[in-house]
Amino acid sequence: MYSQLDKILTQTALQFPQKVALNDNKQQLDYQTLEQQVSIFADRLIQLGLAAGSRIAIYLPKQIEAVVSKLAASRAGLVFVPVNPLLKPHQVSYILQDCNVELLVTSGPRSKQLAEIYSNAKELKHLVLVDDKFDTDLVKHLSISFWNSLLNDDSKTLARRQRIDQDLAAILYTSGSTGNPKGVCLSHRNLIAGAQSVSSYLKNTSDDIILAVLPLSFDYGLSQITTSLLVGATVILMEYLLPRDVIRQVEKHHVTGLAAVPPLWFQLAQLEWPESCQQSLRYITNSGGAMPKATLTALQKELPGTSPYLMYGLTEAFRSTYLDPNEIEKRPDSIGKAIPNAEILVLREDGSVCDDEEPGELVHRGSHVSLGYWNAPEKTAKRFRPIGKSSNYLTELAVWSGDQVRRDKDGFLYFIGRADDMIKCSGYRISPSELEDTLFLMDGIKEVAALGIADDQLGQAVMLVINADAQIEEASIKKYCMKNLPNFMQPKYIELVKKLPRNPNGKIDRKQLKQQFKHLEQ
Repeated sequence: MYSQLDKILTQTALQFPQKVALNDNKQQLDYQTLEQQVSIFADRLIQLGLAAGSRIAIYLPKQIEAVVSKLAASRAGLVFVPVNPLLKPHQVSYILQDCNVELLVTSGPRSKQLAEIYSNAKELKHLVLVDDKFDTDLVKHLSISFWNSLLNDDSKTLARRQRIDQDLAAILYTSGSTGNPKGVCLSHRNLIAGAQSVSSYLKNTSDDIILAVLPLSFDYGLSQITTSLLVGATVILMEYLLPRDVIRQVEKHHVTGLAAVPPLWFQLAQLEWPESCQQSLRYITNSGGAMPKATLTALQKELPGTSPYLMYGLTEAFRSTYLDPNEIEKRPDSIGKAIPNAEILVLREDGSVCDDEEPGELVHRGSHVSLGYWNAPEKTAKRFRPIGKSSNYLTELAVWSGDQVRRDKDGFLYFIGRADDMIKCSGYRISPSELEDTLFLMDGIKEVAALGIADDQLGQAVMLVINADAQIEEASIKKYCMKNLPNFMQPKYIELVKKLPRNPNGKIDRKQLKQQFKHLEQ
């Protein structure tokens, strides 16, 4: 029984001390060395005066220091907040302020880019830089430490802080429906249960070599780390530029497991996979949106001996369903059944259970259900609610996904669509309000509506419908978006109009806009 995430590492290090745990193509650590670095960095975090439960943010690409920081936070009784490395400074600033981050782990160049936002983060006291490429005079009010100096510090080991599995371990930020990102609060129990569940149906073992290409701020990407630590597998951390680079890494490292989102699978399906990849790659997984049939068929042709696992998940409950590879030929449109140690219900608005083939909301109950949203009680109360009638004991909360699904007579689930206006692009859930709020900061913008347009490669493509001053051109809007929005939020379509349609309540009529531009769907 693990009470903290980092204790998985301790157990695995005892079993496989010399086995490679992490390799980011610049350096690699075996499990014993990883365990030592996590302990040392945890000590340094405590010595810096961070109290139990304090939040530390990690703003790095996929590299070994990012993983060490997360595990060290767990060991020090702190809460780690992984920040997507694609986010712009103002988006990072919101996260730092929202959860009162006290320490930020980043690189010198990234820290320099953030220099102007530090004064807004009132609780931020410490910077830990993983390199020495920084002018410390730029941020004189913060305590600055350097990674190598901290790890080479031979100070006496401090007593560990006792935590239980229900304590908060991590906050993962996902776009919110009201414009600002929402921080999903994950307990140690959530993270451990997720690793146990997923590794069981993927049949992960210490023989696996898993290629991590997804952001570690993404629950799906973080899962590559936790499942590997649990079984003693090796993780290859990769920042890729081109899809072919992914195939080269699979071939170079004899990768056995690869997870990706539909847009990347679409690109990978267009390429030729060497025979060595076909021999080593035991399984692939998809989540973050439905994989188109044509993409799956192309991948199966290139990787005939590889098992594809089609999955559905939401950050609020980590992972909800998977489709057994043996069922794909019979029901390729299905998102499968509940993962181990979870129950998935299809419910009506009144909480009653839907009949077979009747559309309803997907509701997840079990150990994967998170602790709610950080600093957002109203949003938490809306999404996390009890199911059924009151009982004779403490009421259990389930997470209501907001997604419409149906269940067939055999119990398999099928995704229908989202009940809200969230845009699902490249595996990311994007808030239309967040996009609109950013565009309103551009001079000359009068009105803007952000829509999701069905797209074979992206799941949904971002479209901006804008009413602006006469001098505003599409090119200037694109330039502004490139500067102020991360890559996954960039619009594929921009439409300039003189007036946006309204509904009877005076709000922008999104349904009418979606119908108007339905011809763009791919």
